[in-house]
Amino acid sequence: ENEFGDIAIDQKILSENVNEEIIEVMNGCICCKVRGDLIDALIKLYKKVETFDGIIIETTGLADPGPVVQTFFAETNGDEKIEKMYKLDGIITVADSKYIVKRLDEEKPDGVVNEAIEQVCFADKIILNKTDLIESKDELEAIEKRIRQLNPQAPIFQCQHSEISPKEVINIGAFDLDRVLNFDPYFLGDIKNPKHDQAVSSTSTKIEGEVNIQLLDNWIHRLLHDQGEQLYRYKGIIAVKGRDEKYVFQGVGHYFSGKFSGKWGEDEARESTFVFIGKDLNLKLLNEGFKACRQTDELRFTVGTLVEANVGRYEKGVVIEQWDEGNAYRIRLKGGREIWAPVDIDVYVRLPVDGKQDQ
Repeated sequence: ENEFGDIAIDQKILSENVNEEIIEVMNGCICCKVRGDLIDALIKLYKKVETFDGIIIETTGLADPGPVVQTFFAETNGDEKIEKMYKLDGIITVADSKYIVKRLDEEKPDGVVNEAIEQVCFADKIILNKTDLIESKDELEAIEKRIRQLNPQAPIFQCQHSEISPKEVINIGAFDLDRVLNFDPYFLGDIKNPKHDQAVSSTSTKIEGEVNIQLLDNWIHRLLHDQGEQLYRYKGIIAVKGRDEKYVFQGVGHYFSGKFSGKWGEDEARESTFVFIGKDLNLKLLNEGFKACRQTDELRFTVGTLVEANVGRYEKGVVIEQWDEGNAYRIRLKGGREIWAPVDIDVYVRLPVDGKQDQ
């Protein structure tokens, strides 16, 4: 499992539900920064080859598959060990129906790889997921047509919640080196060192203590309204005040889901973690916003305080209630309109910059 951020989320979920061994390759893209860690992990696992049927490499969604695939060929790897140990079975690409065309058509700076295109082109099979989010059959057909322009040979499986028979993705014998050489004649040349879009970044944080679930929900929904288009992926595990179960959330773009799943262990620290990946992210806002969702009874502003609320621009108003429907504040603006500040940070509500406490 390859995580782009420096905190693992999936591993904490998976390890509770499966008996298989999970090795984390952390804090970087497996196709470049931590590729050496992948080779080390494969060599380590081979010592236990009698105990498993195969290895599944789950890369970060920002990975170029080319360098990962090159790992299994001595011509590019410069070392025969991996090629003698393993046979590449197939490359499976999971495409988000709602966003795949946008990602394929995204213009990148000169010399920067479009990872979505590479992932579609290299795929031996494509899982077109979240088809329930597509409004019409014609739109779905257009999405498939766009994918087939890049990869006309790979079978496309439509599904929801990534529900697909394991026989379609494991022991399929689908990898075809000749097909890869057709679209990338220099594949067996030098190891690829893809240049990624520097505007794409990730941030992750871990906080001790419990989170107010209503605050978190309100903050996430405000965040998606303001920055949903910039959020490629986000996920977290939350310790919620008053609940023994872990709250697991994840999302892509404007689409968010969360549920309680699995209990905290008796000796397990109740801490909350999240990872956000996206383009042109305000990393300070994400970290401060998440930390402001911690359970607390103390807020900065009392009822009656004159403040400035962010409604696209800062407008003066007065705090009329604290903890209103789970939001930190309810504020009446100067014109009479009432709005919420979901969490208690300056991005949403602050003291007037002119220092005046009058309307």
